[in-house]
Amino acid sequence: MTPTAPARRATARGRLVLATALLAAAALVAACSGPPHSGSDQSAVQLSADTPPAKGELDSFTWATYAEPPTLDYLQAFDYPQNTVLANVCESLMRWTPQLTLAPGLAEKASNPDPTTWVYDLRSGVHFHDGTVMTADDVVYSLGRQMNPDNAAAWNQVFQNVDTVTATGPLQVTVKLKQPDSQFPQYMATAAGVVAAKAGVEAAGKDYGTSGSLDCTGPFKMGTWAKGQSIELQRFDGYWGTKAKSKKVVFSFLTDSSARTNAMLTGDVDGGYLIPTESYDRLKKNGPGTLYFGEGLSTVNVNVTNMQGPLGDLRVRQALSLALDRSGFIKTGLAGAGTVTGSLTTKAAWGTAPDDVRKSAFDGLTPTAQDIDKAKALVKEAGASGKPLVMATSTIGQDVSLLATAVQAAGTKIGLDIQLKTIAPNAFTALFTDAKAREGIDMFPETYYDSITDPLDLLVNFKTGAYQNFAGYSDKTYDDLVDQATAEYDPAKRGAIEAKLQQTASQQLLWIPVAEWPTAVFLNKRITGAPTTISYMYYPWAADVGAAR
Repeated sequence: MTPTAPARRATARGRLVLATALLAAAALVAACSGPPHSGSDQSAVQLSADTPPAKGELDSFTWATYAEPPTLDYLQAFDYPQNTVLANVCESLMRWTPQLTLAPGLAEKASNPDPTTWVYDLRSGVHFHDGTVMTADDVVYSLGRQMNPDNAAAWNQVFQNVDTVTATGPLQVTVKLKQPDSQFPQYMATAAGVVAAKAGVEAAGKDYGTSGSLDCTGPFKMGTWAKGQSIELQRFDGYWGTKAKSKKVVFSFLTDSSARTNAMLTGDVDGGYLIPTESYDRLKKNGPGTLYFGEGLSTVNVNVTNMQGPLGDLRVRQALSLALDRSGFIKTGLAGAGTVTGSLTTKAAWGTAPDDVRKSAFDGLTPTAQDIDKAKALVKEAGASGKPLVMATSTIGQDVSLLATAVQAAGTKIGLDIQLKTIAPNAFTALFTDAKAREGIDMFPETYYDSITDPLDLLVNFKTGAYQNFAGYSDKTYDDLVDQATAEYDPAKRGAIEAKLQQTASQQLLWIPVAEWPTAVFLNKRITGAPTTISYMYYPWAADVGAAR
């Protein structure tokens, strides 16, 4: 997701191959071995697998973020600002690597003795930031907070099939499922699988995540949080893994995109993710550092939120899609850094699927070439000529505002009356969390990122009652396929089911797909080592950042 949208998003939320320690789960992860980096052919930019490794340590570096996290409680770590910081402080049972594969995290081994059981054997001698040692009780408590409905956790849906979480040894936790769930073990590499100290969380009470220590195990611990300005992290010298290369990292909150870019150009900050697309050229041409692009697992779409009006007619959705100038939007809205797509899922999300599965998933999807005459005919046939539609827009970034403008222009060409409703940047997130905020809105721009390398991460959104099924789409056949894919651990078999879901989502145009969009990261000349991929959402990326010389 971009600031356009929270991660699945609140559950917005790709991935994965298990290391040898996870052989018992091989059937699951064979399908999740991480995307091939040739999978998303970006026409205007070259994707980099990584940035050069650091050559030495740093006293500190400064990082730009577009917003201040409302909280750093892992329960609410569903969007970029929270996860960009939290990934370096709190760790999960499993780990998403810079290559977007699954690896052991706080659990050194995960095993799947039967379809409804996952056993996590924990690392020994792992210390929390307060100096206490992690035990199975801390894991049970941390996952229990996610499952408690009173906490309204953003990741609660991940636990919908969990029956019990039990300590079955001092360093062993067993998760019993109500039914097989191929997605649950993958999400244990995200904020859903974070482990914090039970004693520390309970002591902080309602203030947990907003002040003081987070009592986690990561390579950095919380330092000073200057509200409205910055968050400082300090290197944790008691870390169980490879220590961070920088003694300190400061996250600077720069909500204005121009100010954020200028801070990078002048050296006031050393780098940042989520680079404004309008700043790509300036950062590439002015020479203070390097702008890298990497695998993003992100697609830009038009989220259809209301099927009670004209968009309830498939012909109108088809017409709007046929009239949309996707190439023009990529050139202007994404500064050329993207590719036209008729798929809601990225090619990389299918990277480990068998050839025949990928073919069945992508053959015959939504046409991407403009066909104004056909679009006009569909609008007329649907009796929708002159009918009003409302498209939300915002100054949050030109990827949002210019896509809204492109949709309005497409509608004008084919006889639809598309009106733009401008929403303040700080209120745009409410479109994902508050039904009242969506009242009177028919569609809005959404950049969706996967949190696991599995197409179901996005396709599940169209199941009846799903978190982002804002338009209320309901089809029993689709729901049954989602359930079948969720229960199927064999990656090839699951992929075949997911291909059917992809075809249905495309045929019904449940969202209108526009483009694939890579991750962007800027590093000035004094630092290097940050991953180029979207792994930074759940991987302790700041620990890899060090001196470039």
